[in-house]
Amino acid sequence: MSFLNPAYNCDEDVDKSGKCLAIKIYAHNPHQLSCTPSTTYEPGEGRRMWKNVILTSFAFTFLFTAFQSMASLQSSLNSGGLGTYSLSVVYTSLVLSSMFLPTFLIRKFTVKWTLVFAVFGYSAYIAAQFQPSYATLLPGAVIVGVCAAPLWSAKCTYLTHVGHQYAKLTGASDAEPIIVKFFGIFFLFFQTSAVWGHLISSVVLSTDSRMCSNDIASQCGVNFCPDTKFCDSNINSTVTGEEVQPSTRYTLAGIYLTCSLAAAVILAVFLDPLTRYGEKERTGSSSKLEGKDLLVATFKHMTKPYQILMIPLTIWSGMEQGFFGADFTSGYVNCAWGIEKIGWVFIWYGIVDAIGSASFGPIIKYTGRVAIFSFGAIVNISMIIVMLIWKPNPENPVMFFVVAGFWGIGDAIWQTQINAFYGVLFPHDEEPSFSNYRLWESLGFIIAYVFSNVLCVQIKLYILLAVIFVGMIGYFIVEILERKNQKI
Repeated sequence: MSFLNPAYNCDEDVDKSGKCLAIKIYAHNPHQLSCTPSTTYEPGEGRRMWKNVILTSFAFTFLFTAFQSMASLQSSLNSGGLGTYSLSVVYTSLVLSSMFLPTFLIRKFTVKWTLVFAVFGYSAYIAAQFQPSYATLLPGAVIVGVCAAPLWSAKCTYLTHVGHQYAKLTGASDAEPIIVKFFGIFFLFFQTSAVWGHLISSVVLSTDSRMCSNDIASQCGVNFCPDTKFCDSNINSTVTGEEVQPSTRYTLAGIYLTCSLAAAVILAVFLDPLTRYGEKERTGSSSKLEGKDLLVATFKHMTKPYQILMIPLTIWSGMEQGFFGADFTSGYVNCAWGIEKIGWVFIWYGIVDAIGSASFGPIIKYTGRVAIFSFGAIVNISMIIVMLIWKPNPENPVMFFVVAGFWGIGDAIWQTQINAFYGVLFPHDEEPSFSNYRLWESLGFIIAYVFSNVLCVQIKLYILLAVIFVGMIGYFIVEILERKNQKI
């Protein structure tokens, strides 16, 4: 999580030590502090604030234990392209909802109840997995996309606002370290959701073990196409798509639905509403872009040269995640090794990704940004070449983890550094610039999921090579222009 251009200003009502007597939250810059009439908190309120941070973290861990794992299985669990089409619908809906809904819903229902309602939206998609069809999964995917942007906006609002109030309570003049700590605690819990979710899927799906003939296995990897036949579970026939036993599907969907509903209960019953910490004052001072204004600003921002040059690499960020989640899992792991092994590979991928995300921030101080971006490109290009020549074999399972681990390193770089680079390039246009970031990354996801249903893996790998080459050329041009501007 990157906090860009934080500002802490005390304009009035300052005591002799220079500390604010109270704090007002500016929505257009949530790290800016101003002094306003104070709210008096009871003794022990600090512990209660920490409780709310932990509860929010637990709730998201439960929710994404279910959703992330179910999403990573869509290309293998639901055949005929149904699963990946549903994921493309999720990201299409997300693009639209991120521009129009978050601020409106938060003002209408408050932060707490926006969180609760959004979690129920995710639960609807998970419930659709009991009887997957176009009539159930696609509406469920629309609901998730609509709920995703308000969910994350409400979460960020809650933690940031409570962080400011905790700073006031403890007499801290600088809220940034507290907010960073709160978000650090949140992501410490959140990152474990991939481990728990895929551990569940690996254990449940291990009951549907299978063996593939060499003829079927030879069609995996670079030769995999949307109509490639898998080995059916426990019998010697073949089917299009991976057909798990109905009882296994119900068990998996039931566990995940329980997790998502548990998240809703935690938030609804145990989380304190943000009105306890002055939510009405926060919304009253909001000048955040929303709806039509954000849409217009987003499209205007697209005409800026730096933004145009960064579009291919931002699309790559979405495509590489979509490829790994849909095509590597289906064409390599599921096809050659079995659907029950996807969870174990994803656990390793998630661990490496999390470590990389935490490591590259400090490393960039010593190596510089260009070296990190170049390293990420080299890692991904190398893995694409490996996947073009590698013939996946269940008798050599180490290679599945090697490719997944290096892909996780690359993903850690793109997710942390592209996001941060947008903040460096557009420090005074944060909302339209990050709206563009969400738009183009989501487009990358959509392209990857649509391609998953119509193109063979070999063609998709060549497309990925082309996109990352174009993306890096655009990035290097931006770096050159930036250095020239700094010399002027």
